[in-house]
Amino acid sequence: MPLDSTPIPDELRGLRIAVLVSGGIAAYKVVDLASALTQAGSEVRVAMTPSATRFVGPPTFQGVTGNPVLTGIWAPVGSPEPHVFLGDWAQLILVAPATANVIGRVAAGRSDDIVTATLLAARCPVVIAPAMNDAMWAKPAVQENVSSLRHRGAAVVEPETGHLASGHQGAGRLASPPAILAAMVHAIRSRYDYAGRRVVVTAGGTREPIDPVRFISNYSSGKMGFALAAAAADRGATVTLITTANHPEHHGVSVQRVDTSAEMLAELRSQLSGAELLFMAAAVGDFRPARTATRKIRREETPSLTLELEPIGDLLATVAGDEALAGVFRIAFAAEDSELDKKGVEKMKRKGVQGIVANDISRRDIGFGSDYNAGVLLFADGSRFELEKATKREMSDRILDLVLPHLKKR
Repeated sequence: MPLDSTPIPDELRGLRIAVLVSGGIAAYKVVDLASALTQAGSEVRVAMTPSATRFVGPPTFQGVTGNPVLTGIWAPVGSPEPHVFLGDWAQLILVAPATANVIGRVAAGRSDDIVTATLLAARCPVVIAPAMNDAMWAKPAVQENVSSLRHRGAAVVEPETGHLASGHQGAGRLASPPAILAAMVHAIRSRYDYAGRRVVVTAGGTREPIDPVRFISNYSSGKMGFALAAAAADRGATVTLITTANHPEHHGVSVQRVDTSAEMLAELRSQLSGAELLFMAAAVGDFRPARTATRKIRREETPSLTLELEPIGDLLATVAGDEALAGVFRIAFAAEDSELDKKGVEKMKRKGVQGIVANDISRRDIGFGSDYNAGVLLFADGSRFELEKATKREMSDRILDLVLPHLKKR
């Protein structure tokens, strides 16, 4: 698989690419591709089925990529599962060569080795490059499995016709480097529709201190904001997440941790420069203690306690006049218990944003702390979109789909 005359496309440079290798003689051809991608600036991690290691040793791939090669689905105690790690980490997956066996197992939803398990755990585009005997490739069962994978969104690079390792002539040779790279670029372009855009997301409930050990907060878990940040990053955006919450972090998200509304405001102002899109998903408190005790308030010393609260200014309204906010498309979130549309429109106008997501916190099956959400997305131009109950990650992608046409074209 010589690559001397095949330059690596710019779209693939700098990406996190997982190369999944199954047990076919063409496995040796993938070494040069992994090496070329690495030299072009991509970060490449390789996973191999047990059969693949019979054709190419893991140290070969480790030598050309500089990263350890995954060959099993078990992790050391205290470490993340390898397939989950790789599925979360990768921005693009290439399966090459993809044998009839692997194609069949993936089509059936099986996950009994590191390659098939990673594919089930993947959140990114997948490119599959089959290679096998011509008779195997022609079988209806194999073609049905390939068709099934295509239907589910995988890009399949057809094998080429030529001399095969079996001695036969026919279709089954691993596709050429230009064909595989072209499929990878197409997958990137179709998936990474937020590439080049800078997105800022806020998440979690702010914490306003009463004393060094107590604070006033709310029930917001921050899960919606984390889901939005991860979804935007998976679609190519440069994402900054300003949050009070603690959840597993996404590889592509820069996390800035804060506690109070004042800290969130300061961080928001420092991060808005150059942003195109702001999702204000944080539940910023409405009130805070007018005074914060410097020492712990002790029950035995304070038989009764009255807190004087002062209002917290709306963060979006506070930054409305900032120069950095000019040109930033702003989406607010509103947790309501009734009249979502009416209250959503009122808040949208009051906050001076271009859109608002209103969700119903009176429902016990969605909202605070739940992995699910539902609601309505309203835009300032009067358009309205129902957001059916879905996981917060699925809802995030739906929101990103609806917001994209409102952003400046690139």
